[in-house]
Amino acid sequence: MLHSLLRSGTFLTGLFILLFWVVCALFGQYFVPYDPLASDIINALTPPAADHWFGTDQLGRDVFSRVIVGSRDILTVAPLATILATIAGTALGLLIGYFRGIVDDIVSRVLEAFMAIPVVIIALLAIVALGTSKITVIVVIGLSFAPIIARTVRSAVLAERELDYVAAAKLRHEGALHTMFVEILPNVIPPILVETTVRLGYAIFAVATLSFMGFGIQPPSPDWGLSISSNYGMIGGGFWWTVLFDALAIASLVIGVNLVADGVHGAFND
Repeated sequence: MLHSLLRSGTFLTGLFILLFWVVCALFGQYFVPYDPLASDIINALTPPAADHWFGTDQLGRDVFSRVIVGSRDILTVAPLATILATIAGTALGLLIGYFRGIVDDIVSRVLEAFMAIPVVIIALLAIVALGTSKITVIVVIGLSFAPIIARTVRSAVLAERELDYVAAAKLRHEGALHTMFVEILPNVIPPILVETTVRLGYAIFAVATLSFMGFGIQPPSPDWGLSISSNYGMIGGGFWWTVLFDALAIASLVIGVNLVADGVHGAFND
């Protein structure tokens, strides 16, 4: 698999984009030219130039510095939410796929009803009830994506449970948990990895959307979605740079994640 990934231009391109933003998230504060939170009203709404590569926003803050450092929050919240979704969805998918019967019927119907509600609506209801915080956003997005991953895992488990190695485990009187997590789980890792990378892209969009709506990451963070929300009204005045570069950052990160997902999927299918 590793050899296939290293020969995949799609995967390597996506990985390069992803690693670029990871480096920015981890070390961006050390090499940006300005403090991303420092206001300079005298130089407010300065267009892109040599001293401010991406211009300044309505408070005079350097947009380039904010874009670089702004990657930190979204690359903390979205991956943690995706990991939570993967853990919860995998456990649930193993359970309903292995036991089938009435357990599968009841839980699957609940999951389908849950998936019929848009993620943003669920997130808004939960955040209004629980309050706005990074932990709340992580939990809400994670649990919102868990049913989708559970459905994928369930399909893979239904195919695996009929194979000889599962029958052999039952003949050895192995417990259900041992059979699910020791025997079956290692054989359904490929679809789980693909689904996880895909969900990461959706999680990034979800975090940015909630921040844009004022229910996600809160000020004074230079988060991309929050910055777009704060400066969106400036577009009409011709100050396009206050929004464009944050939007391009979100788009590039999602594209990078999707390219990685395509590369992983292709490697498993080789």
